[in-house]
Amino acid sequence: MNAEPEIGAQTRGFALVADDFAMTPAVTRGILRLAEAGRINATGAMTNRPAWPEAARALRGLAGRLDLGLHLNLTAGQALTGASALAPGGALPRLAPLIARGLAGRLPLPALAAEIEAQLDAFEQATGAAPDFIDGHQHVHAMPGIRRVLRSVLLRRYPGAKPWLRDAGDRLAAIRARRVEARKAALVAALTRPFARAMREAGFRLNAGFAGFSAFDPAADYAEQFRTYLVAPGARHLVMCHPGEVDDELRALDPATGSRPNEIAFFLSERFAGICAEAGMKPARFSEL
Repeated sequence: MNAEPEIGAQTRGFALVADDFAMTPAVTRGILRLAEAGRINATGAMTNRPAWPEAARALRGLAGRLDLGLHLNLTAGQALTGASALAPGGALPRLAPLIARGLAGRLPLPALAAEIEAQLDAFEQATGAAPDFIDGHQHVHAMPGIRRVLRSVLLRRYPGAKPWLRDAGDRLAAIRARRVEARKAALVAALTRPFARAMREAGFRLNAGFAGFSAFDPAADYAEQFRTYLVAPGARHLVMCHPGEVDDELRALDPATGSRPNEIAFFLSERFAGICAEAGMKPARFSEL
C-alpha cells in the first residue's frame, strides 16, 4: 500500500477488525496474510473451534502489532463446556432461538456464564495474556440477556485493566447514509442498544461508530461496499470485516464463503489505500483512536 495518509488533523483513524479468526484453518490463513501485511488492526478469535490451538501459536507472534481479542461464539460448533442447558448434546444453538430465549428471559444463565468463562480461559491459556478486546460472533455478546451475564463475568475477571468492547450499534442517521444492509444494521442496533451505556457505566471503553454489514455476496463489488463503511464515521469508528480463504469445513459451517477471498484481495490492493485516502481516514489501533 503506497502513499498512506498520516493520522493527523486532516486524517481520522478507524479500527479495522477481522472477525472469525480460528473459525477454520483456511479462514485463519487468510486473516494471517492481512495481519502480516499490516492491513488490519485487530482480529477476534473463536476459541471453541478445533482450529484454535494451532491458530493461537501464530497469533502469539503478532502480539504488539495488532489487537488480539475474543470473538465470543455462542452459535457455531461445539460448546467448550460440553452438553448443557445452553448447548443440548454439546452443539451451540442457532442465533434466532438464542435471541428469542434472551428476549423472553429464559436463557440458562449458569450455563451461559460457564461457556463465556471457558472461552476466555482458552484464550488466555493459549496466548498467555488477557484479550485486548471482546466482541461476538453474530454480535451475541451484546444481545438481550447475554450482555448482562457477560458484564458480570468481565467485571469479576478484569477488575483493573479492562478489555475494550465492540458496540455493534450505530446512529440511525449514519446507517441510512451508508445504505448497504441498512435493515440488518438497524435491527442489530435495536437489539443491542442498552449494551453500550451499561458497559461504559461499568468502566469499559467502546467504539463510537460501527460499520461493515454485508450480504456476503461473492458477486458484489466489495470495494464499493467498503467505501460506504467510511461514510458518517463515529468519533471512534470501527469497521468489521470477514476475510479468509475457503475450505470444506467453512462451507459446512458458515454461509459466508466466496466473499471472504474477495475481501482479502481488496485489502491487499491499492484500491483499499485509495478509498481510505479519499475518505480522509486511515486504519489504526484502537488505542490510537
